Amino acid sequence: MMRLAFAGAVLATGGGAPVVGLESYSVVGDAIPRPLGGLLGDVARGEALVRDRERGNCLICHRGADPSEPFQGTIGPPLAGVGARLVAGQIRLRLVDASRLNPDTVMPPYFRTEDLHDVAPQYRGKPALSAQEIEDVVSYLASLRTL
Repeated sequence: MMRLAFAGAVLATGGGAPVVGLESYSVVGDAIPRPLGGLLGDVARGEALVRDRERGNCLICHRGADPSEPFQGTIGPPLAGVGARLVAGQIRLRLVDASRLNPDTVMPPYFRTEDLHDVAPQYRGKPALSAQEIEDVVSYLASLRTL
C-alpha cells in the first residue's frame, strides 16, 4: 500500500497565488479504494462533468454512454460499461493519475499538481478537478454497467 498526500484545502502563501493542498489517499494495487476526503459522489453532477467540454472534457478522447453526443473520441476506451469492467477504486485511480498504471498514457492526471508541463500560470498548483468532482465522475462512471 502506498500513501500519497494530495486536493482540497487552500493554503495561504506569502504574496503569491494560493496553493491548493490535496487530500491524501492510498493506492492499493491498481485502485484508490476509499473516496477522496470521504466524499460521496453524485451521478448527475458526474455525468455533467464527463459531458462538459471545458471542465472534464472526457469525450475528447472517449466515446460516452450516449451515442447521440456529438464529436466523441476514440483514443481511450469507451465509457459505456466501464462500471462493469472496473470497480470504483480502479476508476478513481485512473482519474487521479493514470500514469501510476501506465507511464506512457495520454490520459491527463485530473488530481495531481506536481511534475506537470505547459500549465498556464492561472492553473498552476491546482488540480484539474476537485476531490468532490473526482468522486462525482467516479459515481457516474461506476453506474455505467451496460454497453
